Amino acid sequence: MDKDRPPGFADTSVTILNGIASRVAARLQRLGIETIQDLLFHLPLRYEDRTQLRPLGSLQAGNEVMIQGTVELSEVRYGRRRMLLTRISDGTGFLTLRFFHFSAAQQKSLSRGTIIRCYGELRRSGPDLEIVHPEYKIINHESADIIEQTLTPVYPTTEGVHQLSLRRYTEQAISLLEQQSDRLPELLDTPTCRNMGMPLLAQSLQYIHRPPRNANTYQLQQGTHPMQRRLALEELLSHHLSIRQLRKRGKSNLSLRVENAEKLTADFIGQLPFSLTRAQQRVINEIFSDLGRKTAMQRLLQGDVGSGKTIIAALAALATLRAGHQVALMAPTELLAEQHLQTLSKWLKPLGINISLLTGKLPAAQKRDILSAIANGETQLVIGTHALFQDDTRFLQLGLIIVDEQHRFGVHQRLALREKGRHGRYTPHQLIMTATPIPRTLAMTAYADLDTSIIDELPPGRQPVETAVMSDAKRDEIIQAVQKACLEGRQVYWVCTLIEESEALQCQAAEVTAELLTEALDGLTVGLIHGRMKSTEKESVMDDFRSGHTNVLVATTVIEVGVDVPNASLMIIENAERLGLAQLHQLRGRVGRGSTASACVLMYQGKLSDNGRARLAAMRETCDGFEIARRDLELRGPGELLGTRQTGLLQLRIADLSRDADLLDQVPALAAEIEAETPSTVPLLIRRWAGDVMSYGDVRHRSFQFSSLFYIMPKTEN
Repeated sequence: MDKDRPPGFADTSVTILNGIASRVAARLQRLGIETIQDLLFHLPLRYEDRTQLRPLGSLQAGNEVMIQGTVELSEVRYGRRRMLLTRISDGTGFLTLRFFHFSAAQQKSLSRGTIIRCYGELRRSGPDLEIVHPEYKIINHESADIIEQTLTPVYPTTEGVHQLSLRRYTEQAISLLEQQSDRLPELLDTPTCRNMGMPLLAQSLQYIHRPPRNANTYQLQQGTHPMQRRLALEELLSHHLSIRQLRKRGKSNLSLRVENAEKLTADFIGQLPFSLTRAQQRVINEIFSDLGRKTAMQRLLQGDVGSGKTIIAALAALATLRAGHQVALMAPTELLAEQHLQTLSKWLKPLGINISLLTGKLPAAQKRDILSAIANGETQLVIGTHALFQDDTRFLQLGLIIVDEQHRFGVHQRLALREKGRHGRYTPHQLIMTATPIPRTLAMTAYADLDTSIIDELPPGRQPVETAVMSDAKRDEIIQAVQKACLEGRQVYWVCTLIEESEALQCQAAEVTAELLTEALDGLTVGLIHGRMKSTEKESVMDDFRSGHTNVLVATTVIEVGVDVPNASLMIIENAERLGLAQLHQLRGRVGRGSTASACVLMYQGKLSDNGRARLAAMRETCDGFEIARRDLELRGPGELLGTRQTGLLQLRIADLSRDADLLDQVPALAAEIEAETPSTVPLLIRRWAGDVMSYGDVRHRSFQFSSLFYIMPKTEN
């Protein structure tokens, strides 16, 4: 590098920006942001239109709006919880602002006669409209005429890093890019790439972070804007190239064989209180065949919600354990890991199997004891989260890795697990499970390196779930239905979603909803669970719900996987229009697990888009996970950037496998051309989007914070 030339943005720390000291930098690291390049490629989830003020008299529930008015009344009210209610007007109508969290200074600033400008989501409270915890500022004569000239980006955030701060940091990064665009090199510089006539990288990033108020909103909504397409192609290429690099390092796949697996598990199968379905029997035979080979199993097990994947995992684990090898089962959440512990302990501990739970939040002394037991082989089966594959975890002889809910992890993580469990020349078998059925065409693209087994029948006795689609305007009616169900002895989930914007905001939404339901459902017990709670707190809440002491459980999508409460027969999902079909199907699968007829209410806000209407109709029309997956692939986009960003089967930062199929088709040839023409750019491209993929064993690396990492199989490879 030229000594007189400043380093590229990939090597320039964000600490050069105003407002980013070491403490803030540490928080940004949780978002995968360490350098200016990381910040530039931390892309908006969606946009808010704050370029115009809406008259209060024209507002409708469900819309996110920018409004301005004069404070007419501001007072603190006391009920179950203290709250600040502020009523504003603008001559055309009135609006209530509700604050559960507020300071004395805030209360004083919202005095009568103050002009306030707010942005937030309108919701109905009885006959009136309100905004709960709006983003606002006090307006004076100097700022009265100042209004945004660009759409406002909404970024993924983390605790301690607010939207306003993230926007401020990104603005600084964009200004640097405008001044020194050469510090972010163009990496798609081959004859084919140049002939495609794509926008420049710097131009694309500037536009995406700051779309002008006259931007083509339809293209942004569809993800088809040329600036988006430019980045989507680079993202697809990056991940494609990264997988090729990982595959080169993962060629040694000799396994610790598990012979006679059928005999090793025959007594266990004979003692089960239920019979395996034909589909389960077929799948376990496929797995046993793999386990008996000299090469390591790499098998994807697909099964709809409630199809009986856990017993398959138990049988594979038992055969491996009785052959003298260890087994590791990784789940995406502590809640699911704990449920697996309960289930597998019930089945396997009577057989003398030593089982441990390893999570990141264990006390240090307890964790040391468990790690020691894993290292010396005393622990035969270990269940846990990402902590299973941290640097300090050592296995004596790991024979099988089971990854549950594969859609929550990326392929880079999966390959990292394989390397972590390598024992000399031997690689552990891998069984990868998902309750998100994958359409055949997508499986061929994203999981082409895996053999696939499908459980395509449900155990007898599973009840279909009746699904209704209802507007938020009928919230009071829905609350009455919840009360009726509880009085009849049933239990209810109430799920709050804010997509992926911020775990903190999602938890806040759940907290507010729990407060409002507690007030509305007099005499009933309302519980609350979300991802920011301590493990012991979550366990306590779930125990109360399982035992029936809690009537209604308000939750974030933390209950998407693994939570099994047979008496829960009604689920309400707020903002259902914002979620992809795969996630909605996962959530709905939490009810219908008992003998009682169950129902799921998909509640939406505002006017549904054609795409949103089609998604919710699909959920109403079928409970078949494979049909839902097919429709999900057809319907979902990368997100409705000016409204919400839904999640889907594979979650990329900007690319979309369905919408960008034409780009996907070009990726193998372009990747080969880049490797031949400009091989030095390959590691730069990979680092830009996928991080250091060669750090197999370190799942704490920033690259693993993105669930979007996936495998695009080159058409030319065998």
